[in-house]
Amino acid sequence: MSSDYDVFRLGDLPLLKGGVLKDARLAYKTYGTLAPKGDNVVVMPTFYTGSHDRNEGFFGPGRALDPARHYIVSVNLFGNGVSSSPSNTEGPQSGGNFPAITLHDNIAAQNRLLTERLGVTQIALVTGWSMAGCQSYQWAVQYPEMVKAILPFCASARTSPHNFVFLEGVKAALCADPIWNGGHYDTQPVEGLGAFGRVYAGWAFSQTFYRTGLYRQLGYDSPLALMDDWARDHAENWDANDLLCKLATWQAGDVSAGPRFNGDYKAALGSIRARTILMPCTQDLYFPPEDNEIEATLIPGSQFAPYNSDFGHCAANPGNDPGFTTQLDMHAATLLAL
Repeated sequence: MSSDYDVFRLGDLPLLKGGVLKDARLAYKTYGTLAPKGDNVVVMPTFYTGSHDRNEGFFGPGRALDPARHYIVSVNLFGNGVSSSPSNTEGPQSGGNFPAITLHDNIAAQNRLLTERLGVTQIALVTGWSMAGCQSYQWAVQYPEMVKAILPFCASARTSPHNFVFLEGVKAALCADPIWNGGHYDTQPVEGLGAFGRVYAGWAFSQTFYRTGLYRQLGYDSPLALMDDWARDHAENWDANDLLCKLATWQAGDVSAGPRFNGDYKAALGSIRARTILMPCTQDLYFPPEDNEIEATLIPGSQFAPYNSDFGHCAANPGNDPGFTTQLDMHAATLLAL
């Protein structure tokens, strides 16, 4: 990961579930220049295992999102090891004592970054993959007067029961390692992290991906080789408490959570003013298209635009499916042109 990023200090951040995140820090990176009218801002939050630099695969010269025309703000999710996280927080909130963070908290912090630090008053587009896409919905509900368009892909406005159950499974695999010790470990629970990665690999791609041997296009000679690689990656590169912090944020995902809508999901989605295109992958095991199809009936004027790919959720990962990238750019260009 690049160390070339900025940090916005928020002070003590009040949290939706109560309490505060002490000395909260939001890490971000900007690309391009803010237009004189301030109307070229694109916000790209990070996804579950992403950081600001991994968002670079979704934009570039000549693409729909281009720093030559747009002011792109890539913002790190709390818990990803760059913004405030269990692994980089000192004192009483370190490690397993890190407080529960919601998407509402993340977006409240991002709004402060944009308005207080960057001088942004309007957002042309919020877009992102997976948990980043979930934040796109949250932006549109939380700050409807500020957001002009959203393009969540392979995401949802509320974590479904099935998605919640999947996350409980990978969580159980990690926490079964006795070294985890309720989050109060001295060394990383690498066996648990490896088990987490192996389970995760079974859901990140579709059944068709494995049945047809599509994993060979990614350089693996067998499903076991892919699983071994994912296990090694998680064991070597992730802090257990960071993964669990973000997992809890994901599980609690619901745009209607909070005092404004009090769980009224339909009212929350109905409040969205932003132009909206929802782009699921038809073979996504985390965020199936049926969820987005329901959302599209509740978001005024929204478009449901599914894309079929044997890569499943990972169709969105830059480089995997060129067709997905083409359609994503097409939808981004459409929203920005309106």
